[in-house]
Amino acid sequence: MNFTLLEIKAISNDNYVAFTFFIGCMAMLAASLFFFFEMWNTDKKWRTSILISGLITFIAAVHYYYMRDYNLATNESPTFFRYVDWLLTVPLMCVEFYLITKKSGAKMGLLWKLVAASVFMLVTGYIGEAIYPAEKQSWIWGFVSSIGYFYIVYLIWFGDVAKLAGNAGPAVAKAVRTLAWFVLVGWAIYPVGYIAGTEGGLFGIKVLEGVSLDVVYNIGDAINKIGFGLVIYALAQSDKELAKA
Repeated sequence: MNFTLLEIKAISNDNYVAFTFFIGCMAMLAASLFFFFEMWNTDKKWRTSILISGLITFIAAVHYYYMRDYNLATNESPTFFRYVDWLLTVPLMCVEFYLITKKSGAKMGLLWKLVAASVFMLVTGYIGEAIYPAEKQSWIWGFVSSIGYFYIVYLIWFGDVAKLAGNAGPAVAKAVRTLAWFVLVGWAIYPVGYIAGTEGGLFGIKVLEGVSLDVVYNIGDAINKIGFGLVIYALAQSDKELAKA
């Protein structure tokens, strides 16, 4: 009988970048299993939101598996795989705002605003990081990308999402406010990685020499993607308790 031996790529003790890819993969996979199983322990009206949370972390887990291997094989940042992951997961994170405010009147127009802004943010960020990483161009594309980010922040904090959340009851209002903090603070982690990983740095000035953009991105992904899902899960559980009272 013939056996095919799979090549096992070991992580050296001092390879912190690859280690964060490995931890990120396992954390995302564990979160996915949790959300998928707990989906059936939540009220029907929140199951789609929990399902989306599980899909976000599952997609990330798959990409982190490949990004880890790519990093170990090339010792380079897996920029392309990273942005493919974000183009799938970040719009889904924006979908969560639509789903949890749908009961209070959220329209499809709001959903498309959030999705379009997130895609604009990511595409322009990719252009600056992968296509035009030169010192005089990457910071410009980073600035353009931030326009999409701040538009999302506006919608969540002061625009349609904030107004709808105020009319959706205390549980939804609390969840939206928590998610809004994730977007404002948690998503702000990514510009740090962008500044560290591009020649343009901060407005053309390299200010984060020696900081690994992949470590920053990996930490940001774990905090935001898993955190988003846990907030949605807490909302579903809180709503269940209120219904019992």
